Amino acid sequence: MTLTKHASASMLAIALGCAAAAGAAAPAHALTLMDIIRGRTSERNVSQPAPGQVQPQSSRNLISADDYDPTPTVSSPRYYTYKPEAMRLVKIAVKANKGTDEITTGSVNEDGSSVVKVSTDTAVDQRQSLADARVRATNDIAGAVEAYYGSGQPLIWVSGMQVTDKAKAAVAKLEDAASVGLDPSDYAVKVPSDSFDAADPVARNQELMQFELELSTKVLAYVQDDIRGRVDPNKISGYHDFKLKTVNLKAILPILSLSTDVASYLDKRQPTEQHFQELKAELARLQAEAKDQDQIVIAPGTFIKPGMSDPELANVVAAIRKHGTEDLKTSFAPVLASYQGTPDYTPELVDLVKGFQKEAGLGADGIIGKNTINAMVGETNQAKINKIVAAMERSRWLPNNLGPRYVFINQPAYKAYYINGGQEQLSMKVVVGQPNHQTYFFQDEIQTVEFNPYWGVPQSIIINEMLPKLRRDPSYLDRNGYEVSYNGRKVSSSAIDWSRAPRVDVRQLPGSSNALGDLKILFPNAHAIYMHDTPAKSFFQRDVRALSHGCVRLAEPRQMAAAVLGENVDYVNQEIASGQNRAVPLPQKFPVYVSYFTAWPNKDGVVEYFDDVYSRDMYLDRAFKATSDARANS
Repeated sequence: MTLTKHASASMLAIALGCAAAAGAAAPAHALTLMDIIRGRTSERNVSQPAPGQVQPQSSRNLISADDYDPTPTVSSPRYYTYKPEAMRLVKIAVKANKGTDEITTGSVNEDGSSVVKVSTDTAVDQRQSLADARVRATNDIAGAVEAYYGSGQPLIWVSGMQVTDKAKAAVAKLEDAASVGLDPSDYAVKVPSDSFDAADPVARNQELMQFELELSTKVLAYVQDDIRGRVDPNKISGYHDFKLKTVNLKAILPILSLSTDVASYLDKRQPTEQHFQELKAELARLQAEAKDQDQIVIAPGTFIKPGMSDPELANVVAAIRKHGTEDLKTSFAPVLASYQGTPDYTPELVDLVKGFQKEAGLGADGIIGKNTINAMVGETNQAKINKIVAAMERSRWLPNNLGPRYVFINQPAYKAYYINGGQEQLSMKVVVGQPNHQTYFFQDEIQTVEFNPYWGVPQSIIINEMLPKLRRDPSYLDRNGYEVSYNGRKVSSSAIDWSRAPRVDVRQLPGSSNALGDLKILFPNAHAIYMHDTPAKSFFQRDVRALSHGCVRLAEPRQMAAAVLGENVDYVNQEIASGQNRAVPLPQKFPVYVSYFTAWPNKDGVVEYFDDVYSRDMYLDRAFKATSDARANS
């Protein structure tokens, strides 16, 4: 093997890494891997051998590379047009107790039996009006409302011919839904006036029962949304993988009927994790601030290197004066005080910009480009509010208690954090999937650390990226450190007819050129995603690190491996130095959250904001709109 060939193979492996789409299915009309390995090279009707059989040589129709049909591809997950849950009419079957004029009060006798009182004519009329009310809700909410009122339980929000104070407190809480990142319009209810035409009690009863039913459905929707979120993430895209939380809706109305403090009860339904409360506090701060009238604008496309001259430099310095930390402004006070708005990018100003870049977590090279400008001009309050609302929604998809020990990966931040005892003990830069090979958003459990790993080449990479090379050069894998197996037996890559190959497994041997580096940390999942080392250390110097095929590459893999194993780094170094492929199970499994938050509090409780690398905020906003539209049109 020549040095050039070895370097080429190494760079290919580094570029490929692991593929999140390893298990993705091709479209029904496309060629699949089985089509290829069974000898099918087009979508024409071709006689196929049975699964596991090798097509006889005599039946092969060998063709030259120039005659091959276009190479098929394995498609990645996609984003969907969001479809909210369907709404239906709430149907209350009014059922009298022991006669047409008896109703259950909700109280109990000493022996535990329900207290039944003879109703007034007004109460009977109201019960009948419940059946006539026209309110729509999702099926689970409608079912909970029907179960409560259909069993003769007491009204919650109406007493006699008036709306109760409890109802007014509930409506006020729903109107304040924006404080917890929800949309008040989703829970809007028209409250009947205290004054009414006493000569038309039928109309009053109809109005009150419409309100009673509407408020109950809206309160249930509010509680459900506050606990699990407004939308189903799995219906946004195939990159989301969550089990939608179940909310015991049927228990809520009986509790509310007895509650003396509805607002307090509703407050207790929201997530209690510290990060959620910090997001909520940041949202309140942003909502209280006046609209930013002095937003500093730096011309799009501005790019300034040290020694250059550019009139936008005045706006750059103004942005640092506004958004720089107090420590930075104190350290460079003489430079800021002496600057007169000149366009020359002097060494003193370069040092100022480097200081800003360092504090912002950017590469401190003094070059003023897109990322530096984004950090300098900041975001409008509304843009930040939108990110906070998205973050609060996504946090509801996660468990309310993340646990005392876990790994948290935030893709837009390009960071991984190890939390133990509720405290951040380790953080590091990561590389995540490219926009066309996105890392999924899901949770799982870390189980194993594998040292000196093999890299099993995913199906998507074999088909999408290796097959064209193998058609031109069948010995490519042999020469570049890959191992090919057929039916459990190692074979030469050059012995395979890659136009009509049998099913094969391809893996890269452990070593310095291996795409996974010295170790990988496994949490088995359907998306073939894990954390691992990489030979491509220079990637961690970039500000934008969406560069992999979907897996998460760690800047400090040995430190993370030691942390999850409960060992020290010396132990990890010894395992790697042995050169032996070895999988070490964790003494105790614990969660990993492969997440996506464009706003998230750091360990000091300060909310940080990140670019929407996969445009997922946009798709989430579309799902919000579709949900609100469905509710408004019900």
